[in-house]
Amino acid sequence: MGTGKTTLGQALAKELGLTFCDLDQFIENRYRKSVSQIFNESGSDGFHEIEAKLLHEVAQFEDTVIACGGATPLYYDNMEYMNGQGYTVYLDTSVDALYRRLVVARAKRPVIAQKTDEELRQFISEELDRRRPFYEKALYHFCGDKLESVKELDESVKGLIEQLGL
Repeated sequence: MGTGKTTLGQALAKELGLTFCDLDQFIENRYRKSVSQIFNESGSDGFHEIEAKLLHEVAQFEDTVIACGGATPLYYDNMEYMNGQGYTVYLDTSVDALYRRLVVARAKRPVIAQKTDEELRQFISEELDRRRPFYEKALYHFCGDKLESVKELDESVKGLIEQLGL
C-alpha cells in the first residue's frame, strides 16, 4: 500500500508500449464488487483464493505490466509463480516515503483510516518487516522512494528499464 505499484507500473507500461493491469482492479471488474466487499463477504482466505486464481489468469496476458496487491506474494505459491512467468520487481520503499504518501491518503484506505499518525508509522514498519521475506524473493529490487514528481517518475522508469535490461 502506497509503494507506487500502480503509478510506476502504468508509467513503465506506457514507456514500453505495453498494456497495464492492476490485479485488484481486475478482480473488482470481474466480480463487480470492491476488494473490501469481497474481503468482507468471503473472508481473507476466500479473497486470497480468488486473487491467486485471477493472478494465474492475468499472468497469461501477453505484453502486460501487472501490479499485484501488496499481500499477493504472501499467499499460496504466488511469488514463485510470478517469478516463473516474467520479471518480478520488489518496489522497495522506505517507511518514511510510505508514511508521507499514506498519511494524506489514509481516509480512502479502510485498513489505516482510523490510525493516528504514530499508529500509522508503526503499522507501516511492522507490515514491511512481516512482508519483506516474501517481497525479497522477487527477481529484481528497485527503490520506490522517488515517484512523487513527474521528473522522479520519469527517472525511475528509465532506471527500472535499465535494471531490467529492456
